[in-house]
Amino acid sequence: MIDPSVETFNRLIRTELPARTPRLFDTACVLGGSIAGLLAARVLADHARSVVIIERDELEPSGQSRAGVPQDRHGHALLPGGLKQLERWLPGVVDEAQALGGYLAPIEQQTVYYDGRPRAQGGDAKLLLGSRPFLEARIRDRVLALPNVSVLSGLATGLIYTEDGRVSGVQVDHESLSADFVVDAMGRASRLSTWVEEAGYQRPVLVRMPTGIHYVTAHFERTESADSIEQACVLGLFAPRTMPADLTVASACVIEDDQWQVMMMTYEDNPAARSVEAFRSACRDLPPIFQKATTGELTRGLETYHQADSRHRDFTGLTHFPAGLVAVGDAVASFNPIYGQGISSAALHASCLSEYLTTDPDLTTPATDFFAHQKVITDAAWTLSAGADAARADAITGTKAPAEVEQQRWALNQIIQATLTDPTVTEVFAAVTAMDAHPATLADPAVLDRALAANEAATAPRLG
Repeated sequence: MIDPSVETFNRLIRTELPARTPRLFDTACVLGGSIAGLLAARVLADHARSVVIIERDELEPSGQSRAGVPQDRHGHALLPGGLKQLERWLPGVVDEAQALGGYLAPIEQQTVYYDGRPRAQGGDAKLLLGSRPFLEARIRDRVLALPNVSVLSGLATGLIYTEDGRVSGVQVDHESLSADFVVDAMGRASRLSTWVEEAGYQRPVLVRMPTGIHYVTAHFERTESADSIEQACVLGLFAPRTMPADLTVASACVIEDDQWQVMMMTYEDNPAARSVEAFRSACRDLPPIFQKATTGELTRGLETYHQADSRHRDFTGLTHFPAGLVAVGDAVASFNPIYGQGISSAALHASCLSEYLTTDPDLTTPATDFFAHQKVITDAAWTLSAGADAARADAITGTKAPAEVEQQRWALNQIIQATLTDPTVTEVFAAVTAMDAHPATLADPAVLDRALAANEAATAPRLG
């Protein structure tokens, strides 16, 4: 019997456009012009006469960071699962990104290292490389070109409700904006929970998973064309305390404007580098591509970012919640960014919204069907990122997890180890991490059996 979550996941990741898009609203409102908000606006444009995005930041041109997105100075991966959804909702956007300096890296130019050992290549998934501001600008340009989508500059400060429990508008600074449907895309610091609680409704349950991560990122001039470089996107993963400064993750990717974007991540209060000299020195202990990527002139100063925890707000199971109100993106789940799931999750949240709006929803009641679909996507990403963070926390504190959890962690480690030698296992594992397959795929006994066989063959003594 197929897990219902797997069936839902597979339905949500399909790439064809909906066959019918009924007009449901006069005005729909999106709180926040993030990637999640923009893609929600794109879906709403099929169902509303007018879609208004409320954004407090000035919408900067490509390459400029926004104050409301402090992590956008650092690496952002558009995973294959998210890339397919982006092209689904904005056909041709990938070609446009490439024409403006983005790079679509084939599998041959992607490398993942585990403690210095390259993972076997499997599958043919491509990655769209570019900085977060660059990628966001491409999406924003396409969404704002829609004739019924506009931006209202201002700060959303609250919601307006009808007596029968529906959202009927938004408070923007000192003005009121009527709306038939509202999407919260205000990010991990969203105040939606407080707003609904103050109005007498239930607030979603918030789960925090401590991470304590520190990013240090630098950008360097690149003299070679992206298609002539053997490795255009490299990710290095290291066991704790096997590298200087407790380095855990490092990445190097080609991005727009002939640049390399190089990032190093550590845990707790021990940044990988405090100066450009120290940054370049640390890269000498990494695979050779990192030293190559950091030889050019610095194009901007070192950027740092700290995230104390991952967050997950659960909107399912609420018995008293306003109708006409949903949330997307980091306002629902903000993951450990080393897994690169944020943009892809946001794209899939847009698909959840489309699924909800195209199936004749009862708009006079809370959007429970939407939240149920969204939970499938969020749980799929959370399973990998929060699971790994929980395992690390248990190792630090000496906590023994339940036997079932320990077994799951052991099996996952066997699969990860097998990706060093077996392209088939790599393809299965990469599809899950790319949000192109449900994590239940990894629980298939055939996958684990193949991984165990690959690991046994790799450690067996060679004769002759």
